[in-house]
Amino acid sequence: MLLNPAMWWRAIRVIPRLDKDEWNGLDLIARWLIATRAVVLIITLLSAAIAGLLAYRAGQFSWQLWLVLTLGLLMAHATNNLLNDLTDHLTGADTDDSFRSQYGPQPLEHGLMSRRENLCYALVTGLIAAAAGGYLVGVGGSGVLVLLAVGAFFVLFYSYPLKYFGLGELAVLVVWGPLMIAGGYYVLTGGWTWSVVLASLPYGLGATTVIFGKHIDKLSTDRAKRIYTLPVLIGERAARYAVVGMMAAQYALVAYLVVSRFFSPVLLLVLLAARTFGLVIRVYRQPQPDRMPPEYRADIWPLWFVAFAFLHNRKFGGLFLLGLGLEAGLRQLAWLD
Repeated sequence: MLLNPAMWWRAIRVIPRLDKDEWNGLDLIARWLIATRAVVLIITLLSAAIAGLLAYRAGQFSWQLWLVLTLGLLMAHATNNLLNDLTDHLTGADTDDSFRSQYGPQPLEHGLMSRRENLCYALVTGLIAAAAGGYLVGVGGSGVLVLLAVGAFFVLFYSYPLKYFGLGELAVLVVWGPLMIAGGYYVLTGGWTWSVVLASLPYGLGATTVIFGKHIDKLSTDRAKRIYTLPVLIGERAARYAVVGMMAAQYALVAYLVVSRFFSPVLLLVLLAARTFGLVIRVYRQPQPDRMPPEYRADIWPLWFVAFAFLHNRKFGGLFLLGLGLEAGLRQLAWLD
């Protein structure tokens, strides 16, 4: 079977929509990228990059440890996505014309792969994550083992029961903020600091807005299937305003960290994402439209609130990362204290 790099690139930009014949013609890498929803793995890559830059500015960065850490985090996220599809398939959450089955292929529901194949993908991917974690434990000791155990808990139990009882959004905040960024910093430096935990929250909140947006989009489906996400529990309108509040908190936290001198003013680069934030505010002030607007991308619909949250998170996260990189470079040149 010929390799298809064009499909690899497509799969890390969007969730490709394809039928069984097209799936059968794909190489293994393309299938894995689609099955694991590789497009959202960028969220984890940014968390790992932020952890690395925070370690670099502390003068304790190791390329070897960072590459193993990043591989482990990406494989853990991919494993969670595979298990999430399996769990929702087994519990009936993704049957019929569920929201998950509309915005992209649900490999199990659409007959693209069997349960056994899904488990094989998850097993191999999970073993890579575990191997990376085992190496890091060998280097870092018991503290890293604790972080690994906490991460494994979220990988295994996010899909059920956490997501089903209003704890999924909190889990995302903890994982993509303190666990990945502050925990990654600990792996790289051997030190745990609450200042880094606080510094992890702007991006952790961004990741949480993405899952909030997704759960708002599928609120009616989740409610009907008794999946009690936070948007289901607090209501659609309150959930929309909660997302806007979390995005505002991202900017406020960066400003506080600059004022408190943990960050330099270079990090105010994130303010360049304010235009996108303004767009998000306008979108989130209204319920989702009943039909796709004419100017909207057909390959994204029916994703709506999650698409705009993802757009803002990518913009804010990229600027946050750029600011950290510039700050680290300026410190290296002794142009900053």
